[in-house]
Amino acid sequence: MATVEAPIRLRTRAQQNPFRNEPVTDFSKWDVARQMRAALDRVRGQLGREYDLVIGGHRIKTAEKIHSVNPARPSDIVGIHQKAGEEHVEPAMRAALKAFESWSRTPLEERVSLLFRTADLLRERKFELMAWLVFEVSKNWAEADADVGETIDFCEFYAREAQRLVHAKAPVQLPGEIDHLFYIPLGVGAVIPPWNFPAAIMAGMTLASIVCGNTVILKPSSDSPTIAAKFFEILEEAGMPEGVVNFCPGAGASFGDAVVAHPKTRYIAFTGSREVGLRINKVAADRAPGQVWIKRTILEMGGKDAIIIDADSDLETVADGVTAAAFGFQGQKCSACSRVIVDERIYGKFLERLKDRVERLTIGDPAINTNMGAVINEGSMKSIMNYIDIGKREGRLITGGGRATNAGEGYFIQPTVIADIQPKSRLEQEEIFGPVLAVIKSRNFEEALDIANDTEFGLTGAVYTGSREKIEMAMREFHVGNLYINRKCTGAIVGAHPFGGFNMSGTDSKAGGPDYLLLFSQAKSVGEKIT
Repeated sequence: MATVEAPIRLRTRAQQNPFRNEPVTDFSKWDVARQMRAALDRVRGQLGREYDLVIGGHRIKTAEKIHSVNPARPSDIVGIHQKAGEEHVEPAMRAALKAFESWSRTPLEERVSLLFRTADLLRERKFELMAWLVFEVSKNWAEADADVGETIDFCEFYAREAQRLVHAKAPVQLPGEIDHLFYIPLGVGAVIPPWNFPAAIMAGMTLASIVCGNTVILKPSSDSPTIAAKFFEILEEAGMPEGVVNFCPGAGASFGDAVVAHPKTRYIAFTGSREVGLRINKVAADRAPGQVWIKRTILEMGGKDAIIIDADSDLETVADGVTAAAFGFQGQKCSACSRVIVDERIYGKFLERLKDRVERLTIGDPAINTNMGAVINEGSMKSIMNYIDIGKREGRLITGGGRATNAGEGYFIQPTVIADIQPKSRLEQEEIFGPVLAVIKSRNFEEALDIANDTEFGLTGAVYTGSREKIEMAMREFHVGNLYINRKCTGAIVGAHPFGGFNMSGTDSKAGGPDYLLLFSQAKSVGEKIT
């Protein structure tokens, strides 16, 4: 992919071992739970360490710092990070451009080997990485395991996808010609990940970039820079050359905006809010002096995801699925169920089952493996509480509705269900990004689909029904990038569920799918006349 490379003839790891998703960790086993507790103890002893910017291999300290805190215990500092400013943009770009000269010409097998070595190191340190997720973003053990597992999956999957792309061929060979099709790297990319999947999404966008031969300026979220620092350390240990990834935590409004606007930035890979994504898209569209390309934007933004429940659904199964999708990781997923649309014939019975299921959730410090930890920060907590107040005016509170003050000092909010919400109301339309579920009544399946589609987002959705006709209708008419039938709308699996949404949910990038690396490369066609 970096140059005109001959097909790789060596028997590779990918040929020997087809891709398989990383297995889920079974914490019900005593020895596995013991390993997790030991990892938490080890990481607890490392909290508060200071981390440097790393630009072109050089460690840099700054006067301003970013203090990452534990949302479940805000008095605990997880990590202290240097804060990149506008003055660091040019050095980071120079380092990335210099590294690109050699990295873009590095044989593909070396780039793939880097990803495989990274996967091996991630497996060795899986429990410690999970522990960092518990402390820095308040994930419980299962959510942390899924995040790290997906990170490993991205290493393994994108390494194999890069090998597949190198064998691309022109679909037609003209008489008297040898016709080639190559995928070559783009250049320097800005990778701007979110805090809610601070391992998987951060690593996935970075790994896709570098395996294609690009170099990266990585600006992690200020709420989760320590996870990114740990991943960067693993990349270095795996043998990544200096400058291929430049580690630059900083403010989005200063450092981030300046990187996006820089004329040498070739593409921006971003996951986050609709507002920030649209601003990135707008800034990237303006041609800066000296810019010789149209910047590519790879954007995954928000969601207002719905689960539709048909009258013939098994209510126990549905209540379990909705609870997991709405309140897993405190509802802080772009794929989370924030609307459930229920056939009026089972509406009351479903609310009874749902209330009972939600009220069994445990809330507290995720280090002791509660169902729900804290929301990410104080600002988020205030915003969510404001939406709960709106919901109480717009509908009927079923359960929750306040802070979980008995859970500890952190930013804990009760899982909240509000029924009788009307279509087009604020609670039904606006992304909340917290543990708040709106319940909406529908007359029939067709109306439920209309309600589900009547939003500016289009990320995930789910349908529970026993009707084949309605399943096929949903597959045609439910306008989301990721649709699930008779299961929850969260938990996309690399390879099985390429992830990305429609409309204001982003550019439908389909992370973890066969098209994803195409976004980080460009096709070059060569027609060679036979003489």
